[in-house]
Amino acid sequence: FCFLHGFDAEEDLVESLASMSTKERIKAIQKMPETMRKKREIRNKVLKEITKKSRHRGAQCTQCLQGAAVSFRRFGNTLSEYFHQLRPWHKTLKIIGAEFGTSVLSYFVFLKWLLNFNIFSFLINFSFITIPQFLAAEPNNLSFTGLELFTGAGYFQQTVLYYGFYTNATISKVENGPSYNMQLAYIFTVGIYFVICFLILLFSMAKFFSRNINSQTFSVNASKLLCTWDFNITNEKAVKLQQKNLYTQIKEGLTEVNKEVRNFSVKERVLRIAVHLLAWLASLGTAVAACAGVYFLSINNLKLFMKGYRNDLESQTAMLVLPVIVSLLNTLIPFFFSWLGHLEKFQTPGQHIYVTITRNTILKMSIVGILCYYWLNIVATSESQCWETLVGQDIYRLVVVDFIFCLLGSFFGEFLRRIIGTTVCMSLGLPEFDIGRNVLDLIYAQTLTWIGILFSPLLPGIQMIAFFIVFFVKKVSLMMNCQPPRKVWRTAQMMTSFIFLLFCPSFLGVLSVIGVTVWRLKPSEECGPFRGLSSMYAAVDEWIQILESYTASKWVVWIYHNLISSELFFFILSSILLIVTYLYWQIIQGRKTMTKLLRKQINN
Repeated sequence: FCFLHGFDAEEDLVESLASMSTKERIKAIQKMPETMRKKREIRNKVLKEITKKSRHRGAQCTQCLQGAAVSFRRFGNTLSEYFHQLRPWHKTLKIIGAEFGTSVLSYFVFLKWLLNFNIFSFLINFSFITIPQFLAAEPNNLSFTGLELFTGAGYFQQTVLYYGFYTNATISKVENGPSYNMQLAYIFTVGIYFVICFLILLFSMAKFFSRNINSQTFSVNASKLLCTWDFNITNEKAVKLQQKNLYTQIKEGLTEVNKEVRNFSVKERVLRIAVHLLAWLASLGTAVAACAGVYFLSINNLKLFMKGYRNDLESQTAMLVLPVIVSLLNTLIPFFFSWLGHLEKFQTPGQHIYVTITRNTILKMSIVGILCYYWLNIVATSESQCWETLVGQDIYRLVVVDFIFCLLGSFFGEFLRRIIGTTVCMSLGLPEFDIGRNVLDLIYAQTLTWIGILFSPLLPGIQMIAFFIVFFVKKVSLMMNCQPPRKVWRTAQMMTSFIFLLFCPSFLGVLSVIGVTVWRLKPSEECGPFRGLSSMYAAVDEWIQILESYTASKWVVWIYHNLISSELFFFILSSILLIVTYLYWQIIQGRKTMTKLLRKQINN
């Protein structure tokens, strides 16, 4: 009797849902206290009931449309479920967050964000620069030996990988048909891409900053225990993972609430300040020495290129000297910085990570700055036939060798350290995941990619593959070799800090390099889409002069002369942005004051 009663109740439920509109039906099914599997069964029964009613009505046309809509909706739901399962990092991020906490998780979230960013970059460049070039490309007569994968020279030199291969002609496959101006496509694609990057970085910083404010407001309270459990989870493994994740979050929150502030004596404070000063002097001195070494090595490297080599193997080997030395410095010196951080004995792990990140930023951005000076002031004025391709090859080698050293760093820095800590020197124990060093490796790699986009348009595709491999190598290394942080702590502002470092100094520095290249430097006479021009930007000036003769294009000319090339417009725009920023800052300060008052009232 109970079974029949339940069956009748379900039939009544299906009939009532079938009589609702689509939006009301979806909301009603979502609010049901049932498992996802049960909700899907009810939804399918309702859709079958709707198709039956439409048949009984006899409206053939309506039936066809509704059946197609139902089929399309089912197909869309099935497709979304498959795509959800295909995301390789979805479950991985949950496991990392549960096992190692939010501090280590923030690195993998940032890596995933950069991976998606490079997919977007690759699609833009490939669609608007590379595909049109395929239509005008000439056959490549050079042979492929395999060494090109590491050096980027040889066969790759005559491919769409580098700036020098692209034509300066207007591409047109049909006479008197539509044409494609490669000069304008190249400069506008790169320019619009950097504008989009600027907006994405700004909005991402704002989004993560907003999350930080919310996480500070609701950090540790009863809602963490009573309101965060997802009752749709029925799988035993998922339940255990969710329990572990919640346990880690509560532990991090309690550690932040109960953190102790140690009181040091005057002697201890003086000693700590002296240790910090010595550590900073040692780190800055190491960075200066590394930059000097890279500068002199790069100059000698260019002299060797100009002299030539006796055989091809010697030439290929010499090409890898500079990137190997640079990657070696970028790999070994951060280990020294981490050791200095352990000597300083910071009170919280957060202080240790932020100081390490700052030192690594100074090191890596200084080396990139030296390399940019070498490319723009020495290589660009050399006697090379195509200096842009030479710069693109240098950046390609740096990206590839840095990727190899990143994988070697996981092996030597984590795997061998685990072997030593568990067999040779048991007191060391398992290593912890070095967040500061690994995050700066990602920012350094992304900076090279941004600089190289102008000289090697397909570089984001190479970096995309590298980040994808790094994600899973780091995940396996973390699970096999590392232990959770000894001091549990909550990282509310970690992701915001990562994107801020990516924005400044990385992205803003890249913009200055691209600006100098486009406006100041003279392109090569024998290669690339801007050959024969005084600067890359001269292509835009020539295009505007052509548009002035067309009446329908006068508005474009007016925008160019009165807005884009007007200093007054950018001055007014900057002033408005500063005023808006100041107003928002005042609003935030007011909200912080209001939050403090409300917390005092709650305590009272």
